[in-house]
Amino acid sequence: MLAQQRQAAILDRVRAAGGVRVSELASEYGVSDMTIRRDLESLADRGLLAKVHGGATTVSPGSAHEPGFAAKSVRQRAEKSAMAMRAAAMVSPGDAIALSAGTTTAELAQRLVDVPELTVVTNSIPVADVFYRAGRPDQAVILTGGTRTPSDALVGPVAVAAIGALHLDMLFLGVHGMSERAGYTTPNLMEADVNKALVKAAERLIVLADHTKWGTVGISSIVPLERAHVLITDDGLDEEARALLSETVPELVMVSGQ
Repeated sequence: MLAQQRQAAILDRVRAAGGVRVSELASEYGVSDMTIRRDLESLADRGLLAKVHGGATTVSPGSAHEPGFAAKSVRQRAEKSAMAMRAAAMVSPGDAIALSAGTTTAELAQRLVDVPELTVVTNSIPVADVFYRAGRPDQAVILTGGTRTPSDALVGPVAVAAIGALHLDMLFLGVHGMSERAGYTTPNLMEADVNKALVKAAERLIVLADHTKWGTVGISSIVPLERAHVLITDDGLDEEARALLSETVPELVMVSGQ
C-alpha cells in the first residue's frame, strides 16, 4: 500500500471511530510505529485530524460535540492512569459507589475489580464490562439501562429512574469540561440529567478531570465547581487555574502525569 492510500484509509478510520491508536494501525498495515506517526503528522499538518499521545482523534468542534469512547481513550493516558490510582485509594471494601461514563472512570474500574464486597452503579457500558469480565461473586454491579450515546453512556428517563431510589457512598464523576462560569459540563443534554441524578444519590462527589478539561465548556452544566467534595486533576494544570480551584473546591488533589 502506498503512503497516500494508507493515509486515506487511516483518515477514514479516524472519522468512523473518532480516534485511533498508533500500535493498532501499525499492526493492521504491517508497518512500523514510526511510519504511522509520520502518516499522522502529515494528516495533522493538513488539518484533517488531531495528533494526541499514542494516536490521533478527529478535530474537535464546539460545545455540543461528543467524541466516541475510542477517541477519548487515547487522550492523556498517563494522567488518567495516575488519577484513577489516586481515586481507587479512596474506596473501601463494602462501599456502595457510582462511576459515571467516561474513559477516566473506565480506568478507575480496572483498579477496583479486586475490592471485596463492592457495589457499583454505573451508566457506562465499558465500566460495567470491566466488572462483568472480572466476575467476582461478592461484587454487585448495577447497569442503569437507557439509550446509548456515542461515548457508550446510557442516558434518558430509564437511566434517571433507575438511579432515583438509590443511596450511595460516593460518586466518581468524569466530565467533558470544567470552568469557573459553567462548572462541570457535558456535551450531551440527556447525560447531564443522568449525572445530576447520580450526584443527588451520592453522599460524596469526587470529580476526575485532567488539565485539558479546564476551560472546556460543554453545552450542559452538571453542577458548580464548589459542589465537588474532591477534585482530582494532574499537575499540567496552569497556576491560575490551580489558585482558583484551591479556593473553590474543598479538596484539590494533584497527581503527576509523567
